[in-house]
Amino acid sequence: MSEQTLLGVGSRVKHPAYGDGVVIRLHAVAYDICFSLYGIKLVGKDYEKMEIVEAIPAEDAVSFSAAEKSLIKILRTYLEGMEEVAIGDRWEGGTLILQPADKSLKAKELPIEDFFHKIVMTRDRLRVLEQRINGNAQLSDAEKVNLQQYITKIYGSLTTFNVLFRYKEHYFTGEKS
Repeated sequence: MSEQTLLGVGSRVKHPAYGDGVVIRLHAVAYDICFSLYGIKLVGKDYEKMEIVEAIPAEDAVSFSAAEKSLIKILRTYLEGMEEVAIGDRWEGGTLILQPADKSLKAKELPIEDFFHKIVMTRDRLRVLEQRINGNAQLSDAEKVNLQQYITKIYGSLTTFNVLFRYKEHYFTGEKS
């Protein structure tokens, strides 16, 4: 990304770490960018590793229009289930080891943060699925309840991974007996 390119609200970008995003606000030296998987992040205007997918000219160097504020509110509501979730302190920097029963086979090791991220993404995608089911006018109430029961059972199956979360409010919860 060139230092001379000033992106306007609505510009589409690709960040090497956060993926695809949309510029939603301009600051003096940075952009607020909404990323589909990571929510809203502040990225410096001089960050050179970000690729411009579609540039929209900036009206002002810094803008705080009512439209932008509305867009931010909508995006925060849409991305509500995708908040940053912290891994438990004792797991930070740890390694997940998958050891086959056959000791002659090599174990698979991966950073536990990578595994944790996949668990959180699974939870977030289940929440989006749940919202889409509940908001689907083509499904009958009986069909919605049936699908919701499957989602609740999936959450129950994932409670094993609650040990990885730092805060209890992020835990998976399944059916209550």
